[in-house]
Amino acid sequence: MRNELNVLWMLLFAVPPAVAQVNVSIGLPNMSIAVNLPMYPELVPVPGYPVYYAPRLDSNFFFYDGMYWVYQDDNWYASSWYNGPWRMVQPYGVPAYVLRVPVRYYRQPPAHFRGWRPSAPPRWNDHWGSEWAQRRSGWDRWDRSKAPVPAPLPAYQRKYSGDRYPGVEQQTGLHDRNYRYQPRDPVVRQQHEAQREQPAQARPAPVPSRQAAPNVPRDRTPGPQTVPRSNMPPPAGTVEKPVPAQSPPQQRITPAKQQGKPGKQDPVPHQQPESRPHNEDAAAPGKAARPEQEHGKDAGREKAHDKADERGQDGRR
Repeated sequence: MRNELNVLWMLLFAVPPAVAQVNVSIGLPNMSIAVNLPMYPELVPVPGYPVYYAPRLDSNFFFYDGMYWVYQDDNWYASSWYNGPWRMVQPYGVPAYVLRVPVRYYRQPPAHFRGWRPSAPPRWNDHWGSEWAQRRSGWDRWDRSKAPVPAPLPAYQRKYSGDRYPGVEQQTGLHDRNYRYQPRDPVVRQQHEAQREQPAQARPAPVPSRQAAPNVPRDRTPGPQTVPRSNMPPPAGTVEKPVPAQSPPQQRITPAKQQGKPGKQDPVPHQQPESRPHNEDAAAPGKAARPEQEHGKDAGREKAHDKADERGQDGRR
């Protein structure tokens, strides 16, 4: 048991501490990587190369032929502005002069750069495989005396930092007005055109706005939306069903309790007296008879009195 615990402790301590991961938020068509520059960086030319690098940044940040290039998490990104947004570039689309920058100018070299000569470019043939090496053959061979002159830096971008940093749609206009340089490298020109076209293509189509219904004056007939549901006429061709009359609530008699006591009636809510027909013969008990009934009784008494007088007169005769 003790040996198993020792082995477990050795495995736990052998695990290296967690390395802070770099978050990459992807957006269409551009993306924002974990390179957030609050202001325009200092760029210095790489000796003997038409490429600039940022010695004070903790990232592999370069500038070549009018565009910025960043190597991060084994991916290449390009942008026309120093703080993006960035567009991912496939390994086949990275300019040769950017690939030729020596290892020592990578301020944050990845782990697979270890053991490579600082004065030589990274071994992209070994890293990306034979297929990439065949398609990009000759990338590591060039005549240094015929290297192009470094492109001018877009110094106008120093005025745009922090909250003044322009959006994607504003960047193109500012770049065209302030930076007249055009890329000369065919690979860079292709990336530059693709970056200019994609923001316009990815812009969502405008959603047609719904027009508000005009206000209906009070002296006019309101529209269907203002008529209450209960007052709306029935549709044509439908027959209205008669609404059954509600019968008055019946009295509920509770069952009698023990010892044979009669049950009690529940209190009945107050109701209006029912109207009785005019031809009702008998009056309710305890109430006075109606005038029609009293008149009939008086007529009967008069007839009986007349008959008695006739009998008396016959007897006298």
